[in-house]
Amino acid sequence: MTSQLRAPDHAGADSRLKRSRTRTVLPWFMVAVWTGLLVAGFSLAGKLDSVTRDGQADYLPASAQSTKVLEAEAKLPGGEEGLLVVVYERPDGLQPGDREAVVRGHAELAKRFGNDIDVPPEIIDSADGTALMYALPLDREAIAEEAGATAEARALLTDRPNGLKAYVTGPTALGADMDEVFDAVDATLMLATAVVVAILLILTYRSPLLWLVPLTAVGVAAIMSMGVVYALSQIFDFTVTSMSSALLIVLVFGAGTDYALLLVSRYREELYRHERPIDAMLAALRGAGPAILASAATVVAGLLCLLAADLNSTSGLGPVGAAGIGSTLLVMLTLFPALLVVLGRRVFWPFVPRLGAEAHAAGTRWARLGELVARRRVVSWAVPLMILGGLALGAMGASGSLPQLDQFARSTPESVAGAKLIEARYPDQSGQPLTVMSRPDQSREVLAAVKTTPGVAEAEIGRTSADWVEISAIPVDPPESAGETATIKRLREKVNQVAGEAVLVGGPSAERLDEAETNKSDRNLVMPLILLVVLTILGLLLRAIVAPLVLVATVVVSFFGALGLCNLVFDHVLGFAGLESSVPLIGFLFLVALGVDYNIFLMTRVREEAARHGTVEGTKRGLAVTGGVITSAGVVLAATFAVLATLPLVMLVEVGILVAVGVLIDTLLVRSIVVPALTMSLGSRIWWPGKLRRMGQDRVDDTV
Repeated sequence: MTSQLRAPDHAGADSRLKRSRTRTVLPWFMVAVWTGLLVAGFSLAGKLDSVTRDGQADYLPASAQSTKVLEAEAKLPGGEEGLLVVVYERPDGLQPGDREAVVRGHAELAKRFGNDIDVPPEIIDSADGTALMYALPLDREAIAEEAGATAEARALLTDRPNGLKAYVTGPTALGADMDEVFDAVDATLMLATAVVVAILLILTYRSPLLWLVPLTAVGVAAIMSMGVVYALSQIFDFTVTSMSSALLIVLVFGAGTDYALLLVSRYREELYRHERPIDAMLAALRGAGPAILASAATVVAGLLCLLAADLNSTSGLGPVGAAGIGSTLLVMLTLFPALLVVLGRRVFWPFVPRLGAEAHAAGTRWARLGELVARRRVVSWAVPLMILGGLALGAMGASGSLPQLDQFARSTPESVAGAKLIEARYPDQSGQPLTVMSRPDQSREVLAAVKTTPGVAEAEIGRTSADWVEISAIPVDPPESAGETATIKRLREKVNQVAGEAVLVGGPSAERLDEAETNKSDRNLVMPLILLVVLTILGLLLRAIVAPLVLVATVVVSFFGALGLCNLVFDHVLGFAGLESSVPLIGFLFLVALGVDYNIFLMTRVREEAARHGTVEGTKRGLAVTGGVITSAGVVLAATFAVLATLPLVMLVEVGILVAVGVLIDTLLVRSIVVPALTMSLGSRIWWPGKLRRMGQDRVDDTV
């Protein structure tokens, strides 16, 4: 018998050699590309502050009367005016020389801000003889820099007798103090978030080097996100506020770290099977990449649903957050894997995965939890859902509006202290002016209607132009009280009967009312839209109908449980004056979108295992493999949002605590116990009407 020698396959060998060289060079090329992009990103990220707007109109509904009043005021002679209110107090009673000091202070302010210094000030005495007060109007030039004007005013009032306290308050001072808080938010938040993430990564990996890689990649993602947001704002002109800028930082660090934890977990698995790190990483990307992509798509789609909101600040948060998640996804699926491959196996030291060894999950506590849940399926989902339902009852007493003077946490700015002093010492004069804008030919009829509206103490015509006449109305009741709110509604109804939609009612209290009412309507519109989008994405990913319905339902239950629990904490523990009206919608978005993320990571692995082992066994295996990494990711995300609780603004504190609590509930209870229990209870029916439902693999192990 003769044998024929086969000619060497030089073409195939050359092709394999080229692929090998390409795979070797690719990670270095990716690092080099991102180094160049980072330089450009730094330049654009530094410009984000220049497009960040925190004017009152930027937080108001686009279609509200109060927003249109601000726009009309800007067109009046002198533009949009500001107002400082100065109140002096000596608690044990005014003394000789106090009034003279007040007059001197008024003269200094009038001289500095261009008022007529020959007009004597209208100084108002309190009924108990302990306080003096006057108002100082400011023109557009003076309020162009609210913080500077307020700081100068406070510095000019130092010439006064010992024991006589002076407070600069009013709308301009309140705006300045709010701006001062926002100015310190981004730097403080980024540093605090980076420290928290670093500590948690060190505890998770117990490696002196590995924690630096995801932290570096997430830092790059944060810089690129800010640069992308700046560039997009120049193209599409959406609203970027300090609130959305702060949430962007937290979202990028939280989501980016989650993606890193999930990818590293799969990469470590593959290093046991592949000799070269590049091959292990490509396998890890094929395994974990689809779930990470689906997760990011869910969050981006949910965020873009905010574009349907009428509130400017909420609508602007949509593209800001979506740009952040998109940038983070790109960095974590390109630069981050490249860094890991370049560093090789040694990055895991001292727990280096060795080729040929096996990573066993069967003996872990997550495998034991899966076995326990399998034996007590109904109890495992029924009891937690009953507990969450009980917690949800705590949301029934949630206030829909946080008063303006109670927006600051932990410290009381001078403007707030002064405003509260006025409420206490001048109970009959603490009403905040309402602004009524009328067309010139109807101004007299409108003025008469304003004066005869129940709840209005006085009204007078102010500035006029060819298009508008400004009418100032003083309510009887204090700002943001139930009585004042009723007065605003009566006033709008009455002037509408006189001049129709040509007359507008605004002012600070009307702005807060419009904001609260718009937040309510936005919730009714956007929340169902978010659920619909998330359901659609889950349906496409899992190729089923029952599973997406179950997953979304569990996330919604955990949201309302977290909202009820947090409302009780805000009210009875932290002593907040109410739940800021935008918090439920923002919390719902993050908890539904991010909560579904963890279910995506779990259920995609369960589906993969169920195709080979059946739904019940697949669920136990999926939980055993993903339980540790998903829980770590949830804890990191919760801690990242909890950093918001260190900020001095109640709204951000409430968002941070709500999302942190909700993520922990979802991660430790819902995703670890409730979802596996429901999946095993339903068996292969959970994949209906997909192929897994029809494969009949679960004849034995799906029996409850």
